[in-house]
Amino acid sequence: MSAAARDVVFRALGDPTRRSILESLSRRERSVTELCEPFDMTQPAVSQHLRVLADARLVSVRRRGRERVYRLRAAPLRQVYDWLGHFEQFWQGKLEALAEYMEDEDET
Repeated sequence: MSAAARDVVFRALGDPTRRSILESLSRRERSVTELCEPFDMTQPAVSQHLRVLADARLVSVRRRGRERVYRLRAAPLRQVYDWLGHFEQFWQGKLEALAEYMEDEDET
């Protein structure tokens, strides 16, 4: 994943409404009407969020009659997860150093 594509995904994930939409889509595909139900916002506002998610390639859309149905596309999430994974060693080292420090403090 390019840095630009990753930035688009991070921007999309930065909004709590969009994260909630993705959580909902992780269970099953949903129409715009279904996605609007838990939010106190208009359908055009939810559609704007869906456009941002589609631009980040986090959702796909298809027509079902007159409805637009959205589905989660998890691949970009996996790529972001993998990118973040390289920081795990850094944090693991920091946590181990903190544990050692705390043990040394307890002994004194």
